[in-house]
Amino acid sequence: MTLGLHQNTSAGAGYRRSLEGWAKAGITNVELTATLIDEFLKTDTLPAARRVLTDNGLTPVSAASGAPGIFEPNPSRAAALDTLKRRCEMLAQLGLTRIYQPAIATARFTADDYKATAVNMREVGEIASQHKLTFMVELVRNSTLIATVATQLRLTREAGHPAMKPLFDFYHFLSGPSKLEELDAVRAGEIGHVHFQDLPNIPQELMDQTSREIPGDGVAPIDRVLRALQAKGYIGTLSVELFLPRFQQGDPFQIATEIKGKSEAVMRRAGVL
Repeated sequence: MTLGLHQNTSAGAGYRRSLEGWAKAGITNVELTATLIDEFLKTDTLPAARRVLTDNGLTPVSAASGAPGIFEPNPSRAAALDTLKRRCEMLAQLGLTRIYQPAIATARFTADDYKATAVNMREVGEIASQHKLTFMVELVRNSTLIATVATQLRLTREAGHPAMKPLFDFYHFLSGPSKLEELDAVRAGEIGHVHFQDLPNIPQELMDQTSREIPGDGVAPIDRVLRALQAKGYIGTLSVELFLPRFQQGDPFQIATEIKGKSEAVMRRAGVL
């Protein structure tokens, strides 16, 4: 496995400054966010955004699509799909091969809604494949649609599209209703991408979006999960995604240096680096 950083981790630094700082710290794999790209494009061009990557020797391994509502049946889905199509075109031009969308949802759903969701996910996979992209769905710990690995696997399999895969997130998995045993059901090579975090030593009920620590700084059984992912054939990037202000507002070089040292030590200890 290889280490990467998610732009949410240095969101306050903006598109260019975050990537340049990380490159100086020795990071080579990066995950982009649509919001930072959009902000960059207000004053610059898409070719310039790609040059920031290439000039700094960075490989974009994934990006958030910024298109909520594309999976579940809802009145705004058509507009969300239009956003998705624009994102796919833009991100493909930046050299991406994978994009994803968290399954954020608060509505109440029926069994028929889940059947429709699988059909919708197949449509999303087809849209992504037209741009030679793999699309990934990320479970969300408090989502009313997809909050567990079991449901995530069920829906991506029912969608039945080769361009649709599950995205595994350590925080959402370990702080939510999923069980470690659910990893046993993962098929070899099924996971498309991984977000990598540790958890603080607080009650699960107190955790929120910011309750994510650098791997090795928390108390979660991340070694066990890493070895489970390795056993299932995952050999991609572990993308560290953090939200605490000290990370997001910190100096990107210093934050990346700290994350790299601690995360790679954990990866070596688990035997995945």
